[in-house]
Amino acid sequence: MTMPVMEPELDATVLESWARATDEGPFSSLCWGERITFSNPDSLTLLGALAAWTTRVRLLTTVIVPQLHDPVLLAKGLATGDLLSGGRLTVGVGVGGRIEDYHAVGADPSTQTIRGMADSVAVMKRVWAGEKITESVLPTGPAPVQPGGPPLFVGTIGPKTLRSAAAWADGLAGTTLDLDVAKQNELFDVAREAWAQAGKPKPHLTTSFWFAFGAPDQARAQVHRHLLRYMNWIPAEYVDAMAPTTGWAGSEDELLAVLRRFEEIGTDEVQLIPTSSDVDQVRRAADVAARL
Repeated sequence: MTMPVMEPELDATVLESWARATDEGPFSSLCWGERITFSNPDSLTLLGALAAWTTRVRLLTTVIVPQLHDPVLLAKGLATGDLLSGGRLTVGVGVGGRIEDYHAVGADPSTQTIRGMADSVAVMKRVWAGEKITESVLPTGPAPVQPGGPPLFVGTIGPKTLRSAAAWADGLAGTTLDLDVAKQNELFDVAREAWAQAGKPKPHLTTSFWFAFGAPDQARAQVHRHLLRYMNWIPAEYVDAMAPTTGWAGSEDELLAVLRRFEEIGTDEVQLIPTSSDVDQVRRAADVAARL
């Protein structure tokens, strides 16, 4: 389950209710994404709150963009989140799709690349390993609870990025717009092959998609509204054109059928992305997950 961080008019009560409802189960992870030039909560601040509001579920950034942060400070913040959560953190990273976020924090747009992301990850892994990045008296702490640092997932839909990330990533934080299971499996095959060539254990394979429960027209309209808000860097007419086939909208039985199709291709985890902050959406999704 993903936190409704891209929804309007959020407050602490909504966020805490959503987190606690997810933690009640049977979800495996609680996820949230990052944007800068938007009204969503700061990722690291939210991580601290989620660590306090939950006790069971894994916490997963889907995704955080390392190039938007100083890598040492980011490593310290994430290690702190791993400490506070008792070692429940997984870090999904990506290059980010919005150049305006780079400009907003004064980050170098030329680092919006696979190499730029990998360079930042390399620094973070050195911090988590207890290495000194400079001639400091002590290394940067705290040490993460998980030896060597939290597991790392690469957020991408591109085979090139996925192959490159096999050297340092533990899995894929994927996404699908149109729920094309065959196409998703093609990307999973790329990951399986790349990890095998790197001599690593098989990757943790995830995908994600937007969801809405309700009567067909009502649920589809909910997805459409969310996309118009979230995809504010895309002309509205393009969003209008893609909305009818993006994400999932419907009943519990229909969602269960979709999840089972992804299960059949070896998906380790499907991350549902809400299009409403109504906590009832979490409870309805929990009923579906319990049937898997």
